[in-house]
Amino acid sequence: MVKLEEKENGLTAYLSGDIDHHTAGEIRELIDSKAEQVRPQTLNLDFKDVTFMDSSGIGLVMGRYKLMQSLGGKVAVTNVSAHIRKVMILAGLDKLVVIKK
Repeated sequence: MVKLEEKENGLTAYLSGDIDHHTAGEIRELIDSKAEQVRPQTLNLDFKDVTFMDSSGIGLVMGRYKLMQSLGGKVAVTNVSAHIRKVMILAGLDKLVVIKK
């Protein structure tokens, strides 16, 4: 699911397993609650241990982008597999957030 860790001026969400319509809602709520409390400059979504992602994962990233804009921060997506990176770029997420390998 998700493990949250505060770092200097940032919040990292370590995502794991499948991100689909069954899991995205709970992940979203946990990240949003912590981000609103901490108000980080950067929210890092770490996809290192994500094994599957459908369109719910795209929505998860887009929603966190909108949240961080409202909080005056930005989103970075890191440790993305080649397949998930391709899906994110096709969805246009690279125009909204920084996607790092």
